[in-house]
Amino acid sequence: MSLKHSYTLIAPFYDAAIGQVTRTARQRSLAALPAEAGRVLLAGVGTGLDLPHLPPQHRYVGLDLTHAMLRRALPRAGHIDFAPVQGDAQRLPFADAAFDHAVLHLILAVVPQPTDCFAEIARVVRPDGSILVFDKFLRRGQPALMRRLFNPLLRRVATRLDVVFEDLLVATPGLALEHDLPTLAGGWFRMIRLRRL
Repeated sequence: MSLKHSYTLIAPFYDAAIGQVTRTARQRSLAALPAEAGRVLLAGVGTGLDLPHLPPQHRYVGLDLTHAMLRRALPRAGHIDFAPVQGDAQRLPFADAAFDHAVLHLILAVVPQPTDCFAEIARVVRPDGSILVFDKFLRRGQPALMRRLFNPLLRRVATRLDVVFEDLLVATPGLALEHDLPTLAGGWFRMIRLRRL
């Protein structure tokens, strides 16, 4: 089953599954968006769970792989300048340095090739722009036997359980880590802020 097909089926249940659980972490992550108005990419905007927490001064582009997710996001965008775009976060349909900032909430552990996604984000964010990440990651050398056992099945349906953020960072030159805090599930989920060099 393709990721696009999976998330079309998951869309009606997505909010009930993760909305409340991730709300506080989303709010804390999004509070790091700069006060100065700019253009912000929401990569993997999904059903728009981030939208109610976004400051209104920015212009937002919300990209998602499925029309079903974007359709659910639109009603949440009432107070902000928001443009939905259907597309693949691993091959962004935007020019180099097109955005001042990017938000990657629960996307790097979903896409089949997180290294490609991360490189594309680095490409479309301007120098000195910020990148906010909230997702689940393994630590280098962490055994996590149950996660690794279930990963081959779950990665085909919904999410990967084996992404190591440090590997993504090493593979993506031009990004500087500014902030990294554990959050949710005993630190399995992390809130990360990076700067585009």
